[in-house]
Amino acid sequence: MTVTYAEKLSRMPGYKAGVPTGQAPEAIAAGRIAQLASNESPSPPHPKVVEAIARAASSMNRYPDPDATLLRRRLADRYDSQPGNIAVGNGSCDLLLAAASALCEPGDEILYAWPSFSMYPYLPALTGAREVRVPLAEGDFLDLDAMAAETTAATQLLIVCNPNNPTATHHPVGEIADFLEQVPSHTTVILDEAYIEFQTNDDPDASLDLTADFPNLVVLRTFSKCYGLAGLRVGYAIGSSNFRAAVDAVRQPFSVNALAQAAGAEAILHQDDVLTRVESTVAERLKIQEGVGGLGLALSESQANFSWIDLGDLDEKAILEGLSAKDIAVRAGAPLGDPGHIRVSYGTPHEDDRFLAALAPLLG
Repeated sequence: MTVTYAEKLSRMPGYKAGVPTGQAPEAIAAGRIAQLASNESPSPPHPKVVEAIARAASSMNRYPDPDATLLRRRLADRYDSQPGNIAVGNGSCDLLLAAASALCEPGDEILYAWPSFSMYPYLPALTGAREVRVPLAEGDFLDLDAMAAETTAATQLLIVCNPNNPTATHHPVGEIADFLEQVPSHTTVILDEAYIEFQTNDDPDASLDLTADFPNLVVLRTFSKCYGLAGLRVGYAIGSSNFRAAVDAVRQPFSVNALAQAAGAEAILHQDDVLTRVESTVAERLKIQEGVGGLGLALSESQANFSWIDLGDLDEKAILEGLSAKDIAVRAGAPLGDPGHIRVSYGTPHEDDRFLAALAPLLG
């Protein structure tokens, strides 16, 4: 008799990380590999954050605070909220998985645009809910009107990735507000804003004001991008106290480790550092967008820390192999839902120069 596994495993898409297995971190740190595949910050954490991690490391014989008290209080102070309205997790992916588990059952619907963040297809596969994918509109923007029109009495969870990953496009807060007016109050809307600090359409905090008018809205954010803490995996959600209680109920205890809690609690205090990172990212964004456009390739309008490049008639595999031969890692479009594209994160000025120099001869 053989061991059998749950049928839902066959529905799992399988996550493909931007960092190839076995890629040596020291090679990236030394600059031999230009790691432009994972939408990370090319800069290390703020020195005070590194100090906070070092202090916390001496007490690793103890479990972390199960309530992440300090982290949640500082997030509440930063966003003029209450700690009870803030959930924290092992990256924003942890909160997405917990939200689906807490909200959805077979017979329910989970709705999102496509292509979008590659974790979303896991949610219906895990819960047995029906997946509803809505194609993007012209210019690789979310089709918010179509998403609202697809919402039904069965739609328990609706996810809006803004700026959208992998296309980097962003909808201003006014458009999001108009969209929320069309969504029924029984549907939980997760506004996934992992890249919100990099957009220049609005104040990054503007969307948080919407939670007062729409109790079914949850704003999801992360420390992995503009705070330079991808290696520690800490994300957070701002919504209702009921949502926080629900996701906490379905997760393992101690879901955010002590080092991540210490790092996040310190990082949120250094908004000047965030502004500096964003300014340098925008400068590199302009360089990449203009450089790639000058080579004759089309790009979406980026408001994130990466570009979504349409390769047209070029062979995606050949482009990826050509860049890899120059020790430049970018993300293939096929696993992200749209073959014939590549997604390129912004790195250091030197890394981005290397990318543009390596791309040009590959275009023939």
